Order: sequence, then structure tokens, then C-alpha cells
Amino acid sequence: MDVIYWGVAIVGCVALAACIAAALLPPRRDQPERLRALANTGRLTGLPEYARAVRRHTVTAAAAVAVLVLCFVAAAFAAARPTGLPALNRAAGTEQPEDIMVCVGAPGEDPAVNGTLRYFAEAVRGFGTERIGLTSPDRRLIPLTRDYQYAAGRFAGYAQPQPLVSSVTYTDYTATIEDVLAMCLTGFPEFDTEAPVRRSLIYVGPGTLSGDGGPSLFTAQQVRDMAAMAGVQVNAVTDDDGLPAELARQTGGRVTPDVGDIRSHPPAPQPGTDDASVQSAETPDLLLIVALLGVIAMLAWPLVVRR
Repeated sequence: MDVIYWGVAIVGCVALAACIAAALLPPRRDQPERLRALANTGRLTGLPEYARAVRRHTVTAAAAVAVLVLCFVAAAFAAARPTGLPALNRAAGTEQPEDIMVCVGAPGEDPAVNGTLRYFAEAVRGFGTERIGLTSPDRRLIPLTRDYQYAAGRFAGYAQPQPLVSSVTYTDYTATIEDVLAMCLTGFPEFDTEAPVRRSLIYVGPGTLSGDGGPSLFTAQQVRDMAAMAGVQVNAVTDDDGLPAELARQTGGRVTPDVGDIRSHPPAPQPGTDDASVQSAETPDLLLIVALLGVIAMLAWPLVVRR
């Protein structure tokens, strides 16, 4: 399991630890007026009925604390937006969902890249069933998500512009166009199989990169096979006639500097998937179920204890 917002999970766990520490602190003895005096306490605590009551109270309290801790931890990690957990399938609905991966092969200062980022910072607010992501040559900047407010903020932030590529350099390797496209294609969940979801890749950048001609992790044919296997419609915002433009022509995409024109021609729905189901990249289902069961258990606890 992984989470998108580790900070939320960390803050939740720290808050839980603080609550437990406060509960375990010894009671204050500097205010004796709050303590009620009892007579014959030794005789009282020696009674079998008292021992059974204390034991029952201890077990009940320990079980309640365990349920509350489990419920709190599950809710905290669900709020942190987990990925990779088992999730419930959902019907695709009348409009087949679409996964959109924006693939950047040029610096953020490039006018085409900057314009594309600004376009999606606005357009993503009107999405409904789409998931959108952003990939640079060496980083998954935005994993596929339906959190449109989050995606809009990230796209707007990278359009400032911000560096889209890490500062790490290699002595014997420079990214090639094949490797960049392969990196973007692997951003689709289960990219090596067709899914009941339309898949669209929008490449923005030159048709060739500075590393072309050097050692490459993927060949052009491997990239073609990956795109065909995943059923991805490749589009290219480029002026060069390179591999991205070739893939666009082969997959029914478009080669144009107008991102709006690309979005007005989305991929056709996958055939034979009218009753298909899809899974979200974010999988809080299991954690939410655990938290809900914990709340139900605590609500039903008084009834169980009375009996």
C-alpha cells in the first residue's frame, strides 16, 4: 500500500499517540478534594464479585481502546488517499471513463508545454469521469487521479513554471524519446492489458531528444507494441515528424499544436464493454469499511455490555 498524502497519515498517527499518552498519564494527586474517601477498601477489593467486575471492566476497556485505535488509524490513512489496496469495482456507466496522461518531453519554459499545462489547469475543473495525470522524462508528477481540485492546482503550479525534470544527471545515459514515451505509457494502471477505459496520451515536446542515438532502455518497436497492447490513443503537440507523430497516426490520434482540438476528438469507447466495471487508482474502500465497522461496533457496544 502507498498513500498520496503521507503528511495526513503522519499527523493523524502523532495525534493518536498524543491522545494515548494523555490518557496514560497518572491522575493528579495535588487536589485531594476531588478524591472520595472509602472505608474498608481492602475488604471490598478482596471480594470475588469485585475481582470479576474489575476483570470485565479491564477487558471491555481494552477492547474499546483497540477498536477506537483501529478506527482512527483506518480513517487517517483513508484521508491520506491510499493506493494499491483491494477496491470495489464500479460500473463504467453510460459514458465510458477516460484516462488522460499528459506526457512532457520539453522544459516547462517551452511555450507549448506551458500552454498545455495552463489549458488543463482550467479544463480539468469540468471533467466528470476522466482521470488525468502528468509525466515528465524522469518523474510521475501527477499520478492518474479524479481529484480535480488537486490536479488543477498541480497543473497551475507547474505552469509557473517549475522544473519538470530532476537535477540528477548520468554519465552514461540521457533520456531518449522512446524512454520518455515508455515512461508515460506505464503511467496507465495495468498498461500491458486493454481495459474498459478509454486511454489517451498527449505528448508535448520535440520529436527527438538530445539523448537519441545513445543507449536507450526501450526501442521504437517496443514502444509501438506497448501503445497497441494498452489500446492508447497517442496525440502529439509537436512540429517534428518523429516517433510521437508516427504513433499518433497509427493509434488514431492527432498531431496538432492545439490541445483543445485534441480534446475535442477523444478516443472511441472500447467495444464490448457496456457492462464493464472500472477501478479507481485511489483505493480507500477497505480502510473506509474498517472504519465504518469500528464506528458500528462502538455504537453497539453499550447494548452488548448491558447484556
